[in-house]
Amino acid sequence: MLVEIFDTTLRDGTQGEGVNLSVQDKLLIAKKLDEFGIDIIEGGWPGSNPKDEEFFKKAKELDLQHAKLCAFGSTARSVKDVESDYNLNTLINSETPIITIFGKTWKLHSQKGLGLTDAENEELIYKSVKYLKSHGRRVIFDAEHFFDGFKDDPEFALKMLEAAVKGGADTLVLCDTNGGALPEEVYEITKTVKEKFDVKIGIHTHNDSELAVANSLAAVRAGARHVQGTVNGLGERCGNANLCSIIPNLILKMNYETNQKSNLASLTSVSNYVYEIMNLHPNTRAAFTGKSAFAHKGGVHVSAVMKESRMYEHIEPELVGNKQRVLVSDLSGQSNVRYKAKEVGVDIGDNKELSKKIVNRIKSLEYNGYQFDGAEASFELLLRAETDEFSPFFKVLDSKVNVFYDEEGHSNAEAVLKIEVNGEIEHTASDGDGPVNALDKALRKALTRFYPEVADIKLVDYKVRVLDEKEGTAAKVRVMIESSDGKDAWGTVGVSTNIIEASFKALSDSINYKLFQYYKNKQFIEK
Repeated sequence: MLVEIFDTTLRDGTQGEGVNLSVQDKLLIAKKLDEFGIDIIEGGWPGSNPKDEEFFKKAKELDLQHAKLCAFGSTARSVKDVESDYNLNTLINSETPIITIFGKTWKLHSQKGLGLTDAENEELIYKSVKYLKSHGRRVIFDAEHFFDGFKDDPEFALKMLEAAVKGGADTLVLCDTNGGALPEEVYEITKTVKEKFDVKIGIHTHNDSELAVANSLAAVRAGARHVQGTVNGLGERCGNANLCSIIPNLILKMNYETNQKSNLASLTSVSNYVYEIMNLHPNTRAAFTGKSAFAHKGGVHVSAVMKESRMYEHIEPELVGNKQRVLVSDLSGQSNVRYKAKEVGVDIGDNKELSKKIVNRIKSLEYNGYQFDGAEASFELLLRAETDEFSPFFKVLDSKVNVFYDEEGHSNAEAVLKIEVNGEIEHTASDGDGPVNALDKALRKALTRFYPEVADIKLVDYKVRVLDEKEGTAAKVRVMIESSDGKDAWGTVGVSTNIIEASFKALSDSINYKLFQYYKNKQFIEK
């Protein structure tokens, strides 16, 4: 039986700390989710804020090819006023084919939170679901805090589910709202519910115990065929169940059918797209879709992966749109170097002496604070320099940086540079917001006459790490820079006890890498 995937990134996902989406953002993500094959997209709570109301109005214009839109809300506020309840009628007016409402299935919430008797809560659920069904919608009932409620009073929790079913609910979703349940608990309780009710059973878990994905999969094993979650596991507190882990596990490990199977190779792209729209840094260590998910650093691992990737990879990265990566560090062996050399198009063949020389060079640099994870452009320049394929495009003859303060304490920086390019000397200066910015601008200014391509380079990220804090202001610092020309991005690194020197090393590598790639490709095209 097909497992239905319900995405709540646009509703529950936006409740995560640091997440804020405009209406246009939500429309873009909805379109991407539809392309991926998501079955149901929960767009928000139209009765709670103007933004979600506007989303549902504009979402009617979306040409969705597969997904169905869903509006979210709660049961009515009062048993006496169900048909005139504002929230229920706002859900109906959103005109989505599917409506999800949540109701209390933990006696603690029903009695203490709402002040209802068991019978009143039961009637509230029944009448709310029945009213929505009378308008011809598919109704999904989210049994809030169901696992806590079942463990506290199973008779009460099941009676509330019965009320929803009597009202006409099409799907019962068991919610681990506090995220505290364990997989074996979820399995047994879901199995009990599945045996009792002849409707589709769903699962909605939170990640407060780092078990949201495991609990979702346990529920499917117990008979659930509707799974709710968010892209990248975003959501309230520790987040929701991560669909980017649930979907490949269901398809590749558990052999269940889902409507995302044919598009599984775009999973990593979907993950990165959502991060980009939300202006969030991707989780590099995320399973399946993270940049580090198939990255290998230890020499023994790399040697094995080069012979047979299955030795250290649980699936082929391409199945989920990711790729295998080999990192270079003080843990590297010659296998790492040969792999990376081949990856960037450097032919070192079986030259073991050269491989050993490069490995020893890397280990020496890392011992002194360098790190090439995330600075692969600096590594490639090092590699090509060792094979005599690269020499710097410019030489810095002299540099000065001055920082001035006015009477109010505001600072201004000035950098003066003298560089040499092919025997010609360029002497220039530039102001900046700080010494590093001033150096960056001065270097670009000096080089533009010789290399106009430098104007395309933009610095997109700048990180400083103090390496030996006990040394205080005399400590070494490592500067990592990410640059882009609008098409490609690359990382470089510099290390020094002087933060300006470390930054300048990383900046110089960044420009040298861009120029090397540009002229290498230009020569190839001209040939």
